[in-house]
Amino acid sequence: MTNAGRAEMTAATCSKDLCPAAGRTPRGVVATTQALSGILGDDADLLITAAWLHDIGYSPALAATGFHPLDGARYLRDAEHGSERVCRLAAHHSCAINEAAERGLADALLCELGPPPDDLADALIYCDMTTGPDGQAMAADQSGSDLSGPQDGDTSTRLLGLCSEYRASSETAVTGVLPGFGAHGYGLAGIGPSCTC
Repeated sequence: MTNAGRAEMTAATCSKDLCPAAGRTPRGVVATTQALSGILGDDADLLITAAWLHDIGYSPALAATGFHPLDGARYLRDAEHGSERVCRLAAHHSCAINEAAERGLADALLCELGPPPDDLADALIYCDMTTGPDGQAMAADQSGSDLSGPQDGDTSTRLLGLCSEYRASSETAVTGVLPGFGAHGYGLAGIGPSCTC
């Protein structure tokens, strides 16, 4: 699946049983991704597709492990016959490997769905980390409320700490390619769009 229109419909179907914010978050991530289209070139549609689909694993109908990146990516691969790169982006979005390790799912994640190309992963992390739970623009350092389910305070703090360096390197990679991007209201310049880690 690399068609952003089809991805939007799939995301809407998968989030119908969730709270209304579940539909607003991907819209915000997509808006930021669309703003990056100029630097994404031929990968723009691919990344917009991944932006629509990265959180579908929150759907109760898809929750096999309770770890939304893996559950969503498996659904995309097995039921939707999604492209390998879209499935890998969904599986590994926003530091998923760290939480997978906490949950004992790192081997499953890596063996089934290897990591996506770094540049695309950086772009999706940037867009996700700069979109709030209601789809609003926010700074990445305000994000982190989207860990994949109930976590004790120590676990949440540990996971956010593991992600902070990766989030910072993603911000640097994206803003370095498009000078002034954060100054336009997108991204991590204190005014930008965020959601997960």
